[in-house]
Amino acid sequence: MKLILLGPPGAGKGTQAKMLTECFDIPQIATGDILRGAVQAGTALGLQAKGYMDAGALVPDQVVIGIVRERLQQADCHKGFILDGFPRTVAQADALQGNLVALGRQLDRVVSLTVDADALVERLTGRRTCRACGRGFHLTFDPPQAAGRCDACGGELFQRDDDQETTIRKRLAVYAEQTAPLIDYYRAAGLLTELDGMLPIPVVHRQVLAALQAG
Repeated sequence: MKLILLGPPGAGKGTQAKMLTECFDIPQIATGDILRGAVQAGTALGLQAKGYMDAGALVPDQVVIGIVRERLQQADCHKGFILDGFPRTVAQADALQGNLVALGRQLDRVVSLTVDADALVERLTGRRTCRACGRGFHLTFDPPQAAGRCDACGGELFQRDDDQETTIRKRLAVYAEQTAPLIDYYRAAGLLTELDGMLPIPVVHRQVLAALQAG
């Protein structure tokens, strides 16, 4: 199974991807996680990417494309993969297609999760992350037992710079301008399925599975 999950920030792509990895035993390739890891590690790539991420802008294509190309060649991707957060532009989609052709592969399905913008802001501004172990919480939907502290390790919870409302609004604008055209791109290729990302997580998951089985 070779799948792309599309949708604006906070649409639930990561949640659905993790559930699908258990169903199909294939890796979730989340470029956002890879880039944030590089930022935390202070690598050259991380320093390059941090300015763009903090401002809510897209990391340059050449950086992200290189990361994904190397990742798809790793052994755990031989059975398939779930791309979460990539491609984000038509240029990235073209580059991905070229890489897949070179690897003798083709996409099976592209699932786009649609959500309301104001609901997305509520989802994202409420997110908190543990500085020590990285576990995620949400002040409304999944609050910690003790305010500001991780249930698992007691570490301090913090709000990521890219989860602040001003940055989120800019990320949504960037998505609408640069990433939303991918919906038409993959619809024209006959690969697109659009689903309501505001439905309960188990319902969305069942609909994603149904779309994949339908081919």
